[in-house]
Formats: sequence, structure tokens, C-alpha cells
Amino acid sequence: MKAPPTSRLDIRSMTTADLPAVMAIQAACYTELVPESQASLEAKRAASPSTCWVAVREGTVVGYLFALPWTAGQPPALDARTCELPRAPDCLYLHDLSVSPWARAGGTGRALVEAFMGHLALLGLARAALVAVQDSVPYWERFGFRVAALAAPRQAALNTYGQSVAYMERRTTPGT
Repeated sequence: MKAPPTSRLDIRSMTTADLPAVMAIQAACYTELVPESQASLEAKRAASPSTCWVAVREGTVVGYLFALPWTAGQPPALDARTCELPRAPDCLYLHDLSVSPWARAGGTGRALVEAFMGHLALLGLARAALVAVQDSVPYWERFGFRVAALAAPRQAALNTYGQSVAYMERRTTPGT
């Protein structure tokens, strides 16, 4: 099933009811790492519901983005059953962005990243961070993210994210 290129794309807050569709998209997209459990993703969504979105086209979830107010340089653990936000976050961490393979040409990923960047400005944070997986560094560079060094223990922790991964950050001016 392919969405018509002219159909409207809506970005809205993710709900628990969206998680089955999110799980199906995640399973279709991640080939180099074990997908996270629904319980782990729900813990992240529940910890920060205002920073987790879905893209919907013609009533169907076609993409999603999980983000968390977080501490730069300390990516959250994959597949954790709980998620406790830091008391003083200094970045908005883009934990997961996935778009259904049949919806990739319609600007879905860009629309979700724009929602993320808009919320970064709304929160007044000067930094965004993510872990690029599955050789996606060039994709994230198009949005202004750059590979950033991590302390050795943190760099070793990236191994849980699979092979071909890189920690990336984008600095912005707060409020812009």
C-alpha cells in the first residue's frame, strides 16, 4: 500500500494506542540492531509525552519520533523498561526516528525532524543529540548534526546500539 504523494501528512503527539503501528514500523526499519520492546518505548513515551510524535497519512501511522529532554554525551540505554528524565537536561535527545519504507519519499522524516527542532527551540535548549545507527550519519548531517566525541566509557556503551554507529550533536541558539 503506497500513500498518494498529495495526501496530507499530520504530525501529532504519540499515544499508547499508536504503539502497535510504531512497533511494526520499527521492525521493518531496523536490520542491524534488535528493535526495542514495546514496554521500553512506552516508558520513553510516558516519560516525555510532549516530545514523542507520530506522522499520520490518511489515518495511518507512517512514521514516528521519540525524543527526550536529556543529558548530552550520555545516550539512554536501549530497551530499558523504565525511563527517568534527568533533573537538569541540557539537550533534547532524538532517540528514534523511523519511517515506514513505503512512506519515505513523502517528506515524513523531514516533517518529524522539523517538529523535533521546533520543540528544541520551545524548550530553550541549545543542543540536540542522537546516536546515528545503520550508517545514517550522512542523513543526520543534512539536518546540521555533526559527529561528536564521547568519553571512552560512553563511547564503549555505544556498542549496544549496533555496528556503524556515531554519537552526533547539533548546537543551536536557545529560543530559535
